[in-house]
Order: sequence, then C-alpha cells, then structure tokens
Amino acid sequence: MIPSPVIPEAFGGRRYNVYNEWAKKHYGGRLQKISVDAGFTCPNRDGTLGFGGCSFCNNEGFSPGYLRQERDLGRQIDTGIEFVRRRYPRARAFLAYFQSYSNTYAPLERLERVYGAALAHPDIAGIVIGTRPDCLPDETLDYLADLSKRTLVELEIGIESCSDEVLAECRRGHDFSCTRDAFHRAAQRGLFLTGHLLLGLPLETRESLLQGARALAALPLDALKFHQLQIIRHTRLAECYLAAPGNFPLLDTESYFDGVIDILEWLPPDIKIQRLGSEVPPDVRVSPDWGMRLDGFPPRFESRLLARDTWQSRLRVARQKG
Repeated sequence: MIPSPVIPEAFGGRRYNVYNEWAKKHYGGRLQKISVDAGFTCPNRDGTLGFGGCSFCNNEGFSPGYLRQERDLGRQIDTGIEFVRRRYPRARAFLAYFQSYSNTYAPLERLERVYGAALAHPDIAGIVIGTRPDCLPDETLDYLADLSKRTLVELEIGIESCSDEVLAECRRGHDFSCTRDAFHRAAQRGLFLTGHLLLGLPLETRESLLQGARALAALPLDALKFHQLQIIRHTRLAECYLAAPGNFPLLDTESYFDGVIDILEWLPPDIKIQRLGSEVPPDVRVSPDWGMRLDGFPPRFESRLLARDTWQSRLRVARQKG
C-alpha cells in the first residue's frame, strides 16, 4: 500500500496511529498486558449508585479463565505470563492489567497495597488500571502521578459513549461531563490516559457518534480502545435481547468499522489506537458471532480505510486548514 502524501509520516505508512508500533519505538518492543483481578467492585454494583452494574457489563466476557480460578495476585501474574509468552514471545515487558470492574474504587491504603504487590513481581514493569471516571478522587490521582515517576502507569478510563442519552439508557450512573472532568484532572498530573469506547449501544446513532468524535478530539487522550457491543449473558441487556431480539439492531462488521473510522477521522494524529475490537468466549455471548478472531480486525480495518481513502485526523486537519 502506498500511503497518500498527506497521511502523517508518524503513522509509518499506516493510516492510523498504532499503539504497538509506538510502544516498539518508545520502549524497544511490545508492552504485553497481564490481566489480574484484585477483587475490586464498582459503585454501580455495591449499591452506591445501583446494583447489577451497567446494562452491558459482565466481566466473564473479557476475563481470562485463570482469573476465575486463582485469587492470589502473584500466581495470577505467573499464569498470565506463562500464557502470553507462548503467544507473544517477543514481548518487551509485562504490565499488570487491573481490568475487572473499577480498580480505583477503594481507599487509598488498599490501592497502594494492591498495586505495590503487583509491582513487586520481578517480571512486571508497570501497571495498567481500568476504572470509571467517577472513581478518580484527587488524592488517588495524586498518588498515581507520584507512582508514575517511578514506574510505568497507564490509566484506562471507561468512556463507552459521549452521549448522555446513551449513558443513561445503559444505566452508567454518570454523564459525559463527569468523563471530561476526570480526563482533564488526570492529564493535569501528567498521567498516560487511555479511553475505552463501546460502539453499538442502544440509542447510539451515527449522528451521536459524530458529535462524540468531536468531544473525544477535545479530550487529553494518549490512547483509545474501540470495542464492539457484544451481548453477554447474565446482564440486563441480555435479558432484553433474548426477550425481543428484533429490537436490537446490532452492528455488522462493515457498519462497525465505518463507525470507528467516522470517529478516527476527527482524532488528533498523536492519539494511539490500542484496540480495534474484542473477542468474547462463545459460552458467555448471546449475540451473533462475527466469525472473526481479534487478529483479523487490523487487516480488515486497513482494507476499509483504504476503500474509503481516509485516515486518522483527515477531517480534523481539513477543518483546521479551512
């Protein structure tokens, strides 16, 4: 593929800014995340905001099997490293990925203890912390900022949607202004920030996605993850879907990739794209299978970008020039 001369050279001949390529240049190789479950919960589950979580949420959909069997943090890391070394033998460093539920939703003393235990593992070079924007008090951000001076820290904040209507429909428990505030307060402390988007939620439209793209472009994002909506068993969404599947116009692959591209065109070129989609084990998914493994997403996505003759930041740059 011969890239258009107006595609930023920083993409290295690609049409979007790939996180793994950036990591290779910045750290000398792949940064491989090792999922761990430290037993955190969520204000949308413990009764603070509600019970049962967001309408789409069941951690069985993305948690590795060993997390369901092993509670000791050190053994979780050992098992995870053993697994990913077989799949990614050239990984440069391993990061403990606190993925399940809201991993800053606890007193500071507990966070220090849990993160410290992961960082004490000899093969762990840093941590990635997944959480909600309403679980980031200033004292926690101050602690993470101090920790980031000594080790690699990535903070992954669930955005899911920029539409207040969509967030309310999926019982998220906060609005987009909360998300915006969390990102700006975290960015003021110099933290590396990744956002997480979920495309295909009920009430989301192409118009709301395009409005959201402009809102995302204004956030101090370092990286972004895209996931397609997959309906997972034992969720409110699954109950509604199984009762009336015709009421859920789920995205097909082409519509999903077009949605990602519609957002990508407005993003600044320095935002790294960490993921283009997700896989869910068949035994926990109730929505139809796309029949595509995760490693099939990048080539299909590149083909769609080429077919549309577009790239990350194209419309943003065009508007700035206009």
